[in-house]
Amino acid sequence: MRIIGIETSCDETGVAVYDSEQGLLSHALYSQVELHAEYGGVVPELASRDHVRKILPLLDNVLSQAKTARSEIDGIAYTEGPGLVGALLVGAAVGRSLAWALGVPHVGVHHMEGHLLAPMLEETPPEFPFIALLVSGGHTMLVEVSGVGQYQILGDTLDDAVGEAFDKTAKLLDLGYPGGPAIEKLAELGDPDRLTFPRPMVNRPGLEFSFSGLKTFALNTWQELGDSEKNKADISRAFQDAVLETLAIKCKRAIQQTGVKRLVLAGGVSANKALRARMQRMVEKEQAEVFYPRMEFCTDNGAMIAFAGHLRLLAGERGGEGFKAQPRWSLEDLVAP
Repeated sequence: MRIIGIETSCDETGVAVYDSEQGLLSHALYSQVELHAEYGGVVPELASRDHVRKILPLLDNVLSQAKTARSEIDGIAYTEGPGLVGALLVGAAVGRSLAWALGVPHVGVHHMEGHLLAPMLEETPPEFPFIALLVSGGHTMLVEVSGVGQYQILGDTLDDAVGEAFDKTAKLLDLGYPGGPAIEKLAELGDPDRLTFPRPMVNRPGLEFSFSGLKTFALNTWQELGDSEKNKADISRAFQDAVLETLAIKCKRAIQQTGVKRLVLAGGVSANKALRARMQRMVEKEQAEVFYPRMEFCTDNGAMIAFAGHLRLLAGERGGEGFKAQPRWSLEDLVAP
C-alpha cells in the first residue's frame, strides 16, 4: 500500500509518500519560522494562508521524488488534530479532496500519534510496549504505549508546555524565535555552576509537569542581574539544566513505576542534544533503552503522518464521506485499528 501523508497542524507544511513494503519513499517540509519570527510566535491566520500556498507544490515535489504517479496512490492520511483549526482544515480538505478524486480511502491521523510512532521509521525501531516523552511547543506528556492506538497518559503539563517555556524565556532574553535552539546554543557558553534554578514538581509524587514558574524565575533572575551577554548565557544554562533534569527525573519515575524499560523521546524539543545526552545517562543507570526519531522527524513532518496513516489503513480503518478538524483531541480517545 502506497500512502500520501499530509501534516498542517501548526507552522510546518509536511508531505510524504510511504510504501508499506519499501518504506519511506520521499518527504518534503516547509517551515514558516521566518514568517512568524517578527511576531515572536505563530500567527494562526498567516499559518493557514501559507499552508494553502505551499501544500500543492510540496505534493507535486514528493510524488516526483518518489517516482510515483497519482494513479499509483492507494490511500491518503492527513492530520485531523490537535492543532490550529484553520491550519488543520487546509490539510484535511486537500487530503479528503485528493482521496475523492483518486477514488482511494482516507484517514485522519492524531498529530501526537504521529510523533509517538515516528521512531518506528528508523532502522532499529522500539518494540511495544514503551514509555514516550512527547515534548514540543504545545505538548509535554508521558504516555505508556502498549500498541498502535493503545495509549495511557501517565502525566501531562499543568500549564506551559516545555517548548512554550523555552520560547517565552528566549523572548524575555531577547534571543528571538523559535526559542529552543537559541537557548540551547547560548547555554553551551553558560557557567553551569553560577546559577541554580528550581526543578518544578519533582519533590511530590506523580508524573505531571509545570514550567510557568520556571519561566518566571528566569525573568526575576534576569531583572536582578541585568542585561549582559554573560548573564544571558548563564541564565540560559541554568534554565535548560533545570528543564532537562526535571524531564529526566519524571522519565526515570515512569520507568520505575511501570517496569517498562524502553523510552521514546519525540516532538520538537527531542532534537535538543543536551536532552538526549541527559536521557542517555539516565537510561543507562536504569538498564533501559532510549529511542529517538532522526533530527528531521523531531519537528512536525508528513512522514510520521504517512506512517501512522498507513498502519490504520492497512488495518481496515476508513474515514467517512466528509472530513473534520479537531483542535482538541485526547490521545486516550483513540482506539486500536
